[in-house]
Amino acid sequence: MRRMREESRPSEKAKPEFPFRIRRMTREDLPEVMELEKASFSNPWSFELLQRELGHDWSIIFLLEEPTPEGGRRLLGISIFWIVHDEVHVLNVATAPEHRRRGVGRALMEATLAEGRARKCSLATLEVRKSNEPAITLYKSFGFRPVGVRPNYYVDEGQPPEDAIVMVLDFQ
Repeated sequence: MRRMREESRPSEKAKPEFPFRIRRMTREDLPEVMELEKASFSNPWSFELLQRELGHDWSIIFLLEEPTPEGGRRLLGISIFWIVHDEVHVLNVATAPEHRRRGVGRALMEATLAEGRARKCSLATLEVRKSNEPAITLYKSFGFRPVGVRPNYYVDEGQPPEDAIVMVLDFQ
């Protein structure tokens, strides 16, 4: 019997490298965040609303960026959430359309939930459009479960109203 030549053992599979950076939003980021909102939603948050969120103690806005070849940074996504008592309430998660399916939403949700855990929260809640299957799938992958429906929650000009699915995650 011939012996097969031993191949060198493959090293452990390395995690893919994501050059993402997550940081808190500042007022200087408002114009860029507004552009991302407009590109991501038919009914984006207003400049004034985002500016107000920056002033609330309970509100946190995370930005996810990646470096550019020129040495700058590119905004890929945002997460807006409140920490109220022992609850994380996710208000908005947006990924620039051209950067979807790259793990941006997942990385933002991981950071959002990690912040809640670090602050000793016991649960997280959110509402999501009934038709937004990719987001629902993402949230379920974190352990969120649907607990109710808010009828006609989303009202966009020129469109029929859409229900929201209310989802909850209990922190272990």
